[in-house]
Formats: sequence, C-alpha cells, structure tokens
Amino acid sequence: MKNRHISAFIGLIIAAIVAVMSVGCSNKNDAVSQTEKKDAVAGIPVPSLEETKAIAEEGFIYGLPIVMNYAVMYDYAIDRDSGQFKAPFNEINNEARVFTYKDTTVVSPNSDTPYSIVFMDLRSEPMVLSVPAVDKKRYYAVMLCDGNTFNYGYIGSRATGNEAGDYMVVGPDWQGETPKGIKKVFRSSTQFSAAIYRTQLFNAADMPNVVKVQSGYKAQPLSAYLKQPTPVAAPAIDFPKINKEMVKTNFFAYLSFALQYAPAGPEENAIREKLASIGIGPGRKFEFKDLSAEHKAAILLAMKEGEEKIEKMAANGGKDFNGWRVGGLAGGDRTFFNGDWLKRAAVAKAGIYANDSVEAMYPLTRMDSQGEMLDGSKHSYTFTFVKGQLPPVNAFWSITIYDGKTQLLIENPINRYLINSPMLPGLKKNADASVTIYIQNKSPGKSKEANWLPAPNGPIYMVMRLYWPKESPPSILPPGEGEWKPPGIALVN
Repeated sequence: MKNRHISAFIGLIIAAIVAVMSVGCSNKNDAVSQTEKKDAVAGIPVPSLEETKAIAEEGFIYGLPIVMNYAVMYDYAIDRDSGQFKAPFNEINNEARVFTYKDTTVVSPNSDTPYSIVFMDLRSEPMVLSVPAVDKKRYYAVMLCDGNTFNYGYIGSRATGNEAGDYMVVGPDWQGETPKGIKKVFRSSTQFSAAIYRTQLFNAADMPNVVKVQSGYKAQPLSAYLKQPTPVAAPAIDFPKINKEMVKTNFFAYLSFALQYAPAGPEENAIREKLASIGIGPGRKFEFKDLSAEHKAAILLAMKEGEEKIEKMAANGGKDFNGWRVGGLAGGDRTFFNGDWLKRAAVAKAGIYANDSVEAMYPLTRMDSQGEMLDGSKHSYTFTFVKGQLPPVNAFWSITIYDGKTQLLIENPINRYLINSPMLPGLKKNADASVTIYIQNKSPGKSKEANWLPAPNGPIYMVMRLYWPKESPPSILPPGEGEWKPPGIALVN
C-alpha cells in the first residue's frame, strides 16, 4: 500500500524557488530563525541556508514514511468524516470484501485478501490480539507495523501457525510483566501502531468463510483481557487534520507532531539532532506559512530533491528480470533498515505496509520485456507462465494491475483487478499446458475473457505478490538472488 496524500512535490516551480533563494536571509521570527538565534546564543554552530536545505532534504527522506503512516491513521482511525474511516483506536475493523477502485486512501492496495485493521493507542496499556484456529489450508497473516513503518512482528500461518492464541503488543516504554496465557510479546517502537490482517479468500463464494475467521479476531486492552480495572486514560490529543494539500507545504509540522510519540532509536539520534537545529522535532512548532521567503524556498527545494531521490530508488530498487524489479522494496524491522532512510522511504513510496520478504515478495513493473513503458491506450500485452514454472509459494500468488498514474485499482466492466492462483482452475490452458494472461484495455474476446486482466486506458503499473514464498529451490528468495524469475510481459503485434 501507499498513501495518496504524499505526492506532487516535483510539480513545485523550481525557477521561483531558486529566485527566492538568491535573496539574502531575512531576520523573520520563524521556526528556523528562532532556533538559529537560540543556538547562536548558546554557542552552537548555526546552519547556513545551504545546510538548512541539506538537513531538510535528509529530513524529508527520513520522515516521509512517518508522515505517510500518520495520514493513513488519520483517515482510518481519527477522522470519522474522511470517507475511508474504519474504526476508532483499539477497535478492530473487518472488511467483508476485497479492495476495489473505490478505495483511495492507500494506493497499490492488495485486492486478494479482505483486510482487517486495528490502530492501537499503546500509551496507557498494552493491547492483546487474539486469533482463532484457522484451517491449515487457509493462509492468514497479521503484520504489526509501527509509526516508523517498521514491521516489528507477525502472527499467522508462516510465523506462528494456524492455531488459536493470544499475543500482546506493548509500547516503547512498557515495563510490566507478561501475564499467563500470552504466547508472545511484541514491542512497538512508537506509541501508536497498527495491526494489519490479511485473510486468504479462495473465491467470491468463500467470503462467508472469511467472515467467520474474521469474527474470531479480537483486540482488547490488557486490563479487559485480565478483567481488571482500566488504568488512567492517556491525555486526549488534538490530532492535526491532514490532506495532500496540507502535506505539500506543512510536511515538517506533521513530522514534528508524529515524532512526539516515537522515541528515537540509536540510529536516529544524528538525524534528530540535525532536524532540531532547524526547528523540527517533538514539541516544536514548525509552520511553513510563518517561514521567511528564503527558508520557504530552501524547504521546498529540499522536499523536491528528496522526492526525486526517493522516486529513483523506488523505480530502480532490486534487480531487473524481464522488465520486473525484484527484491528491492520489501518491508522489515528496525534492524532490517538499519538507518537507511532512503530505502525505507522508497519502500513506503512503492507501497506502504509492504511485508517482509519472507512473508511476501513483490515483483513490480511499468515495462514490457523489451524495456518499453506499458500503456493500455496504445498496446495489448500477454503474460505467459510456462508449464511447471508458476510462482513457487507456500500460500498463493497474484498479479494485480493498477492505473500507472495513480497506482489505484481500475474500474472495469468485469470488476476484475487481478488474476491469482485460486483462479487457475477457471483459466484456459494452452495446448502445451502453459497459461497466458491477456493484458489489454478492451476484451480479448469471449473465448479468452477468462484470462483477461483489464488494463487502464493509459500507463500501466503491475505488482506480482508471492505470499509465503518457498525457500527451497527454485525460489524467489533470497530477494533478487533466487532461481525463480517472473516471465516478461510481451507486446502483442
């Protein structure tokens, strides 16, 4: 998934920015200037305008996933009028459906598995997540992802098995004891965190069975689990409204706000200190509209150049196999990213809340096998799996198509957004037992429609998902190094 609010920085008018930056620095009482004055009085070196820009660029790359996550949390758990609201904090929301083109808060969404989600407020006490026994033939996964977009734990088929169990999620400062009955404790690095559930759906008729599984997902505060008195509630928070226009200019205000609930890890100390030197950080009021013209220009240019670096990394991450990028954009925990903020930002940009590679691999492409951009308004394409060379997975695989401009699912006449392995029995096989998928804007004809993946009337973006990839050869693991490669997308002459 990826957040639709974070976009369009490259459209900023560079000429105007450069013109403003050429003017000498003013003496305005903005956040940056005030910090500079305090540091000067304290004998701390004051960043130059160029250093301010460099810090802001690094800070934008560092902070992008954090602000993206806040925007999703705001739409899903805070703003009841967002049109995408799911449930308040600490209450689980189950979707008895897959995502469609109408779901727009996140882009590159999975349309395979009905989602369940709970955003957790861990400030006053831990949360206990309980899962039911799930049929071993059905894959499910609960990904724990915090405000830093670190995947800090998993519950589910691969990680813990399909047996019933109770698991506890604690905040960064929790020091209590683990009660009896808890199978495992997971620690979030931030006070607000998400649990994202993916439950396999075999076909449309299977939805009642998925709903039955979802009804067994429980989320409750520790005190309720133990049937004890509720602790003193954490202070109420005035969460700042966020939308894509506000983010364009006030990005660092949202970052400062979110960092209040995210204690710095050892690898974050350096970037936090740099940000503090220009007035950005927990408890600091950073308002773009109050900045001097020079600082506005520096911040905007920093964001634009940071965005370009992230886009480049997202486009070129991993290795190229037949036009697909493989292995570069998996999620992970704090140790996995190890202070590589550009890598973390690129993963969020390509699809926030991406799984760890051992849970799912995500080959993605905008190109055919000859390196030409995919475009449904100009061409038709085919994609063929040779007999015996289907994606090697323990769970299931899918190929999802999106609008190449928005990375949103596409409204189409047959309401089909993907082709996946549960659909194989209904797909037509070629004479050699291979399977060809037709990727085009218009129907390939009734005889081929079972294998039709409707394309947008314009640029195409495609994502392959391999859930619980096999580790024995042939495997797509290790990322970018495995023996199995996705076949290329062929242009139809």
